[in-house]
Amino acid sequence: MDNSASDRRSGRPRVGHIQFLNCLPLYWGLARTGTLLDLDLTKDTPEKLSEQLVRGDLDIGPVTLVEFLRNADDLVALPDIAVGCDGPVMSCVIVSQVPLDKLDGARVALGSTSRTSVRLAQLLLAEQYGVRPDYYTCPPDLSLMMQEADAAVLIGDAALRASLHDAPRLGLEVHDLGQMWKDWTGLPFVFAVWAVRKDYLARSPHIVADVHEAFLASRDVSLDEVGKVAEQAARWEAFDAELLERYFTTLDFRFGPDQLAGVTEFARRTGPTTGFPADVRVELLKP
Repeated sequence: MDNSASDRRSGRPRVGHIQFLNCLPLYWGLARTGTLLDLDLTKDTPEKLSEQLVRGDLDIGPVTLVEFLRNADDLVALPDIAVGCDGPVMSCVIVSQVPLDKLDGARVALGSTSRTSVRLAQLLLAEQYGVRPDYYTCPPDLSLMMQEADAAVLIGDAALRASLHDAPRLGLEVHDLGQMWKDWTGLPFVFAVWAVRKDYLARSPHIVADVHEAFLASRDVSLDEVGKVAEQAARWEAFDAELLERYFTTLDFRFGPDQLAGVTEFARRTGPTTGFPADVRVELLKP
């Protein structure tokens, strides 16, 4: 029997899970609160999970900000849960061999297909530094990237490794995209929101409310016990527990009025060239 069909009949929602360290605090507590088995969890990259949610292969899940804004007619955002920053983010960076204002026409490697981080980097370089580099996509290996490019955009765990381990060793500049956005606009930045498909919400509003509550409880218990989360993650990651605790507490997992203002500003500045209206309406799940 098709597992997804069975899960729909049993009431288990199909929920996405990003396989990056930045989402660990949102999922770690699900086991602690006893709700993990209530979910049909799919693990994948942010881009693939976004595509599955938009396609209808997931009911609820993380979606990159650009894809959420492009598909806002079909999705409702869950309030008070997101992956973002209010200042530095640590894991979305531009690593460069030259000052950023020298990158006009230069080769810039994109170590990810993350549309939100890439679009943010392009926006900042164009509007803040007046440069339009020659962008190309490649695997996120900083040493190889620097053989062909003057700068690289990296996200996630690869960005942490590059900015904390490799860039200092190679004498490269590291520019944090979250801090650059904050310095420019004074606002937080949201890289991914948690959203539910409107058709699923119409069918199963109580399940959606339960999943939302479970994620909020998971986040809260994870941040209350962030030292333990960091210690466990450090056992299989290339970062020590102290650094991971700093990372988890640097990230902003909220989605409130300030974060919504940041989303609105990003949409205003990028919408017409990114595939959604500049005044796109962001619909939030009502309590």
